[in-house]
Amino acid sequence: MIEKIWFKNHWAKYIFWPLLWPLSLVFGVVVRLRRSRYKSGIKPSYRAPIPVIVVGNITAGGNGKTPVVVWLVEQLKQMGLSPGVVSRGYGGRAPAYPLIVQSDTPTMHSGDEPKLIFDRTSAHVAVSPIRAEAVQALLPLGVDIIVTDDGLQHYALERDLEIIVVDGSRKFGNESLIPLGPLRESLERLEEVDVIINNGGKGVNGEQLMSLEPQNAVNLKTKEQREISSFRRGVVAMAGIGHPQRFFNMLENLGIETTYEKGFADHKSFERSELEQLAEKGEYLLMTEKDAVKCIQYANDKWWYLPVSAQFSQQDASFILDKIKEVVAKYGSSSA
Repeated sequence: MIEKIWFKNHWAKYIFWPLLWPLSLVFGVVVRLRRSRYKSGIKPSYRAPIPVIVVGNITAGGNGKTPVVVWLVEQLKQMGLSPGVVSRGYGGRAPAYPLIVQSDTPTMHSGDEPKLIFDRTSAHVAVSPIRAEAVQALLPLGVDIIVTDDGLQHYALERDLEIIVVDGSRKFGNESLIPLGPLRESLERLEEVDVIINNGGKGVNGEQLMSLEPQNAVNLKTKEQREISSFRRGVVAMAGIGHPQRFFNMLENLGIETTYEKGFADHKSFERSELEQLAEKGEYLLMTEKDAVKCIQYANDKWWYLPVSAQFSQQDASFILDKIKEVVAKYGSSSA
């Protein structure tokens, strides 16, 4: 219901408005006060000795941040840099923090997104609720630039470049602050960031356009790869991401006729039995890569995932990378 109020102008907003509007005002005051305390130095923030790039958003829910982080890490490596990634690790609970993600780290410890990023990029990834501690854990490993997956509102960590990812179809919903709307901060915050990436929409006001391009489907158990076009019928689709409908819409655009679709809450921990029951509704179970990292241990050979990659035009990619090179140059890196 809350998603419909935020993004679909549902009539229920008139019922809940008297309750949600005052709470939204209080939320806005708390957010502004908290940020001002960091900016004024009343609350301390950590300045890393290497560049820090924040990839975040001002709305609740998934906007496509993680594919952007993967793309950035790949580009930074091509520039001759050694990037490290910092994450809060939503959906995970580690025995101790900071946690350095390894190939055998369970997602119940790291969270799904950090494990996905590690598997895709082989970059050093550190997880901690206190992102400064995660950065400090990465420094001895030889990283020379940090990319944070989310954390725009985590002002305890200073940053050199701020990148916001916007859902191109849903944008900012009703443009109200939580809980009346999806905004974590007011729209005025957009004027302060360095890059605004529009995921899947029409760019305005200097936004950089991005699309999510599907790759070959990958079998969770055998690692076999197949063209997604080979999955025409008998597909049960599932997605435990911030906006599951985006995944289902992608499959439809690819000509996939799904037998059944099931959306789950973002970062959900799956039970083996519930996915096995779900898979029985069709011939194949097709999921997102973010889902796959959480259930690969008990998957069978009928379970597949569809990885996606961020794609930019040469002009938009150059705009983003030039911003990064400017930051790196200030630290005296010969890689700039």
